[in-house]
Amino acid sequence: MWWLGRKGPSGFSASSTAEEVTQGIDATDLTAIVTGASSGIGAETTRVLALRGVHIVMGIRNLAAGGEIKETIQRDNPSAKIDMMELDLSSMESVRKFAAQFKSCGLPLNILVNNAGIMATPFRLSKDNIELQFATNHTAIEQRKEGRIVNVSSRRHKLSYPEGIRFDKINDESGYNSFSAYGQSKLANVLHANELARRLKQEEGTNITANSISPGPIATSLFRHHSLIDVFVGLLGKYVMKNIQQGAATTCYVALHPQLKGLSGRYFADSNLAEASSEAVDPELGRKLWEHSSNLVKS
Repeated sequence: MWWLGRKGPSGFSASSTAEEVTQGIDATDLTAIVTGASSGIGAETTRVLALRGVHIVMGIRNLAAGGEIKETIQRDNPSAKIDMMELDLSSMESVRKFAAQFKSCGLPLNILVNNAGIMATPFRLSKDNIELQFATNHTAIEQRKEGRIVNVSSRRHKLSYPEGIRFDKINDESGYNSFSAYGQSKLANVLHANELARRLKQEEGTNITANSISPGPIATSLFRHHSLIDVFVGLLGKYVMKNIQQGAATTCYVALHPQLKGLSGRYFADSNLAEASSEAVDPELGRKLWEHSSNLVKS
């Protein structure tokens, strides 16, 4: 059981579940893309948003695993509206193919949950020759009119490399540290949401918010690349970490709750506003990352 139960200004706490923070919300007219929806908090986010009536499009690499999640959700909730599309966020070719496929469906896009991610992996380059964690965890997708964008970051964004984003060394294996690289990719998630929020506010007639969140410490398969930590999580995780239902709460809160109407460029943890690192709110760093990421996407 999660032991931090003190409620914040939102009325929710670290122990709140995704179902609790969305209780009573009718979202039957909304469509959401959820990446990384075939396991962990992505699967729980999919289940709870679908429970509230959202039409979900699961963006996933493993269609077989996604099919099992979809079947389980629809068995318990026969009215759940769920589609699946293949998406590998470490490949820009796959991202472009996914975007084209979604566009051809003619569905409106109201909510985008950038949830897919990997953690503290050994050094490896993506299909586009970009360091894998940066390529997978930090991805920008063309947005539509009206809706909410939720970037799933981590408290670990506060523990990146000393320089924050190593623009000239992202693909440098010699100085690679798996946990710092993870922190760097999650710092990029917060910076991207903040810069996107700034740009969206400048577009007349656009009603889109962009925010970032930390799900908190959760016992998931993200630790599989570090055997000792994975053993610790397996033995003691349930006593000191959140469960999946609690871990998905902040994502669902930011995606659906009316308390957040019009609120953009903010960082949330435990279903409440939280303080991001000084680097994460640096507008110059955000603009530099935007330009750097745009060049990576175009190359």
